[in-house]
Formats: sequence, C-alpha cells, structure tokens
Amino acid sequence: MKIILKVGALALACAGASAFAQEAQTVQAAAAAPAVATASAAQSRILAPSTLISVTPLQEISSKRVAVGQKVEFAVVNDITENGVVAIPRGSQVEGTISFKTGKAVGGKSGKFEVTFNKVNVRGHDYAMRGMHRQEGKGNTVAAVFATWLVSGRSAVMQPGQFAEAFTAEPIPY
Repeated sequence: MKIILKVGALALACAGASAFAQEAQTVQAAAAAPAVATASAAQSRILAPSTLISVTPLQEISSKRVAVGQKVEFAVVNDITENGVVAIPRGSQVEGTISFKTGKAVGGKSGKFEVTFNKVNVRGHDYAMRGMHRQEGKGNTVAAVFATWLVSGRSAVMQPGQFAEAFTAEPIPY
C-alpha cells in the first residue's frame, strides 16, 4: 500500500509540476505579447505623404555656377515629429535637381533658377519628395531705363540658412 501511495504521490507531484510549467509558459507568452504588439505598433507608424518639410542648402547655389540637371544637396532644418516621435531627424539629407536656369541679362533682367526636390534620406533609406523652389536675383530696371545696353541684373543666389519648402511624396515609416 505504501508503494501505491508513493507512486500516487509521485504522479500528483508530476501532474502539479506539469500544470505549473504550462502556467509559467502562459505567463511568459502573455508577458511577451505586449512587447510584440509594441514592436509591431512601432513598425506601423507612418508619416503621411504631403508632409511639409523645411530645407536649407548645404552650400551656396548661384545661377552663375549651376547648370540644368545638376544635383544640389539640402538638409532638413527641424525634426519632423508626429505624436512626440521623430519621423525625420533634423539634418537628414535632401537631394534636389536644378530644373530651370537663366543667367542675368542686359536690360536689367535678373538671373533665376529652380530646384526640384527628388528625395530625402531618412536613417539610410531614400524616400521620394516633391516640390520646387524658385530663386530670382534682383533686377536693375531703373538703371536699365537709362542705359539698357550697359546694365544687367543680378544673379540668383541661395545661401545656406535660407529656407525652402518641400513635401514628402510617399509614406515614410518611423
């Protein structure tokens, strides 16, 4: 009888240990579930297309020295945040292309150029952008009235620190 009781006690102890192990696994799975949900929530945050971004050139751009098709580099001026989370960090690189250019001309006409924004690099990934910035030099029309053949306008110049506005063209996960 003692043997049967010992075997029965051993069976109960094993069953209890098995139940305890199952409960521990359930608790571990429940504890991991919020972490998985949080990780997937972090992955599902998306910055919507058409988000406005202020950019500034990294170096001077002048209608005297640029050519149509030339790539120019800009940087994002401020962190772009959504719900307190940084989606696009300040300083992220933005690429633009000179899409139009005129030089200064006789008769007081000023130089002009346009930059079309192509892409922004966020944490090592490129995302499409849209938008255009037009820069014009100052004309010299008053002087041109008196001496049309001698007077020309000024070149268009965009300096670092000068802001332009561009927009995201596709969703950006963050």
